[in-house]
Amino acid sequence: MAWRGCVMKWAKTEFTTSKNITSRSSSRLNPYNQQRCGFRRDAKRPDTKKGNVTQETNTPPSKAGTPGCPPPPKVPRPTLFKPLMFTVGFTGCSFGAAAILQYETLKSRVQTAKDEEESEKLLKGSQDMAYWHNWWNQLTGFQRQLILLMSTVDDFWSSLTEGQRTVTGIIAVNAVVLCCWRIPSLQRSMIKYFMSNPASKTRYIPMVLSSFSHYSIIHMMANMYVLWTFSSGIVSLLGREQFLAVYLSAGVISTMGSYMYKTATGRFYPTLGASGAVMAVLAAVCAKVPEAKLGIIFLPMVTFTAGNALKALVAIDTAGLILGWGLFDHAAHLGGALFGVWYVVYGHKLIWKKRDPLVKMWHDMRSLGAGGSRPGGGPGISGGDGGSGPRPQ
Repeated sequence: MAWRGCVMKWAKTEFTTSKNITSRSSSRLNPYNQQRCGFRRDAKRPDTKKGNVTQETNTPPSKAGTPGCPPPPKVPRPTLFKPLMFTVGFTGCSFGAAAILQYETLKSRVQTAKDEEESEKLLKGSQDMAYWHNWWNQLTGFQRQLILLMSTVDDFWSSLTEGQRTVTGIIAVNAVVLCCWRIPSLQRSMIKYFMSNPASKTRYIPMVLSSFSHYSIIHMMANMYVLWTFSSGIVSLLGREQFLAVYLSAGVISTMGSYMYKTATGRFYPTLGASGAVMAVLAAVCAKVPEAKLGIIFLPMVTFTAGNALKALVAIDTAGLILGWGLFDHAAHLGGALFGVWYVVYGHKLIWKKRDPLVKMWHDMRSLGAGGSRPGGGPGISGGDGGSGPRPQ
C-alpha cells in the first residue's frame, strides 16, 4: 500500500509539472491564445493614475479597436423636384394621348360604319339562308363547338358596359403582375421597378408601375372589385379615353403624395398597389353624384350616400396619417382622393375642355400626311379620309 501510494504521488506530481510546461509553451507559441488572454486582462485591468492608461481604458470600443456596433448610416433626404416634374409631365402626356386616342377612335368608328353599310349593300340579295346552311353542314364538330364558344364569349362581352370592358384590361394587367411576383427569378426586378420608394435609385418608373402591382391576392381583389363597381359610373361621366388619363395620372399623383409624406417624416419604406388610383375613381364618382346610394357587399341591408362614404374614407385616412398607422399608405389614398375630387370640380374644365388646339394640330398633321401621300396632292390639299375626320368637341 505504501509503494502504491508513492507511485500515485509521483505520477500525480509528474502529470502536474508536464501540464504546466505544456500550457506555458503553448501560450508562448500560440498567438491566438495570447490575444484572448490579453483581451480578458484588459477588461479586468483597473484604472491607474497615468493619464495615457486612463485615456485608453475610457475609450469606446469602436475607437479602441475592439469589436463594437457601428453607428447606422444616415440616409440623406431625397430631393423631390425631379419626381414632381415627372408627375407634371406624365399627367400632361396622359391627357394629350387621351385626346388623340379619342380623335382616332371616333374616326375609326365613322369609317367602320361606312364600311359596314357598303358591305351590306353588296351582300344584300346575293346570298340566302341556304348558303349559310350548307356552310354550317360542311364544318366539323370541333369547328362548330369553337364557333359556339366564341359566340358565347362575344355575347358576354357585349352585355358588359363600356366601363366594365375598359377596366377588364386593367384587371388583366394587375393579374399578370401578381403572377410575376411569384417567379423567384423576377424578384429583384419586381422590387426595383414595381415598388415605389423615394429613397430608391429608381424613382420615376415605379411611380407608374407600382399602380399595377399587388403582392397579396386579397389586396388586388379588393382594389379591383371597387374599380369594377365604379367603372360604369366614371366612364359614363368622363368617357373611356378621359377615364384612362385620369386613372394613370391619379396613380402617379398619389405616389407623389406618398413621396412627400415619407420625405417629410423620414420614413422611407417601399409601397405598392392601385389604391391611390382607385381612390381617385371612387372620389370622382362620389363628388359628382353625392346623393347616390351605396352599400357593403357583406351587409346589403346597410346603405349610405356616396358623399358620406367619401367623407368617412377621407377622415379615416387623415387619422391614419396623423397617428402614423402603418397598415396602408394613407398619404397615397389622400392624394388620389383629392385629385379625383379636384378633377371633377375644376380639372375637367381646365384640362379636358382645352384640348381643342392639340386635336386640331393632330388633325392638320393627319390631313397633311394623307394629302401628301396621294399622287398629285399638294401640301395644302387634304384628301382621303384624313380630311374628313371628325373633331371631338
